[in-house]
Amino acid sequence: MLANVALFTEYEAVLTRPEQLRAAHHSAFAMRRLLDELAERAVQVSGWYQWRPQLRDPADEMVLEAAVNGRADALVSFNRRDFGDAPARFGILLATPSQFLRSLEP
Repeated sequence: MLANVALFTEYEAVLTRPEQLRAAHHSAFAMRRLLDELAERAVQVSGWYQWRPQLRDPADEMVLEAAVNGRADALVSFNRRDFGDAPARFGILLATPSQFLRSLEP
């Protein structure tokens, strides 16, 4: 997993919302511990912004940015529509989680 500061800050903001905590059946403390574990395992990516904008939704740029700057093989998201063909322009596969998991099967 690749992440930059902006993307990880967004993860934290979204995952600690009360409605997300209820849906996950986690306390804020438990979610912060989970985020700490995730932060330890994620590969930190530095940014390079010369190629912006690429997407319809500026809020999604940080996801594409982390993938491009981290030289990701794939960008895994349920939000395929908003990414369009931008990942492919950088040689990155755009896949839903189930498509990506199927691609790993022998």
